[in-house]
Amino acid sequence: MDFTTLTDAFDRVSKKQKLSDSKTQDIIDTIAEEIELAAKKLLSIGEGSGLDQKTIFTELQAKLNELGPSNQIGVSQKELNLALSKYGRVLDKLFCTDIAKGYKEVDFDTHIINQIIALHFYRQGLFDLGDCFVTEAQEPGASLRAPFFEMYQTLEHIKVRNLEPALTWAKSHREELLQKGSSLEFRLLQLKFVQLLHRGKRSDAIQFARGAFGPFATRHMGEIQRLMGCLLWADRIGSSPYSDLLSPTHWDVIAMDFTRECCSLLCQSYESPLCVTISAGSQALPTLLKMVTVLASKKQEWQTLKQLPVEIELGKEYQFHSIFACPISKDQSSAENPPMLMPCGHVLCKLSLQKLAKSRLFKCPYCPVELSINQCKQLYF
Repeated sequence: MDFTTLTDAFDRVSKKQKLSDSKTQDIIDTIAEEIELAAKKLLSIGEGSGLDQKTIFTELQAKLNELGPSNQIGVSQKELNLALSKYGRVLDKLFCTDIAKGYKEVDFDTHIINQIIALHFYRQGLFDLGDCFVTEAQEPGASLRAPFFEMYQTLEHIKVRNLEPALTWAKSHREELLQKGSSLEFRLLQLKFVQLLHRGKRSDAIQFARGAFGPFATRHMGEIQRLMGCLLWADRIGSSPYSDLLSPTHWDVIAMDFTRECCSLLCQSYESPLCVTISAGSQALPTLLKMVTVLASKKQEWQTLKQLPVEIELGKEYQFHSIFACPISKDQSSAENPPMLMPCGHVLCKLSLQKLAKSRLFKCPYCPVELSINQCKQLYF
């Protein structure tokens, strides 16, 4: 959703409000000054002063009439109300309450939807809510719950600066982590070493390093050497060249990386699929609603469309795989029109190949290679 128009309208309202507030305050200050001046004159009334109450009040009334506070405040308030009215119309335009017309009938597998919802609760650490949901939905939840329960227990230990459960988990999954190129176990060991040293347990830190860093010497020799340098500053690491190792952000990063690696080994994405789906759908909704309105004006029903007639722009965080567009037809590939690899290495969509293959042999549009459609292979993204 494009919030630029909404932001601009809000900024105009904010500017008008500040201007109205400032102008109102100036008028109030001016009125207060005039009243204070009249009060001083009233206090100074005496014999020979030539002043009387009636004259003072008449002069005050004349000055207030000349100032015209109600008119001045009314003008600024009118401008503010106009800006507010326009802002309301922008809100109504951007946030259509009738989103049902953007719904398309799709055959959903209820079991899969329930599993996705339950998985979302468990991966967010909402175990009581997840248990309640799977019970009422009559879905098996034990297999979904167990791995995430273990993960959150470990994360709770990390929050209180206890690395032992995380180290035990990383050691038991060392082979899988190394195959992925992950350095999670070494970074946990590094954090443990610094923690021991910061607590003044220098001998324990040395003993720990001897037993822990050996398997990682080949890949992390530079980091290990830097950790050994910390031993010279054991009592004052905070004022040493290695003070960055004490940064609290290391604990936040290690917790996030631990979560990421756990999800990866569970063959789950780091982000909740339910959150990603709803977030992406929210971005696409305005375009879909506009498209439905245009199709309705042309007396077309979008429920019958197999492919969207417009492109929906989503952020890079929602791009999980490549998208192929045929260089001949410019159409985006689909299940019915997949990309096909020719023997020469060039790729076209299936429908474009079928149009070219009117005869048994045809020539590639981009090179002189001759081929038949049976020689082409479907590509999977």
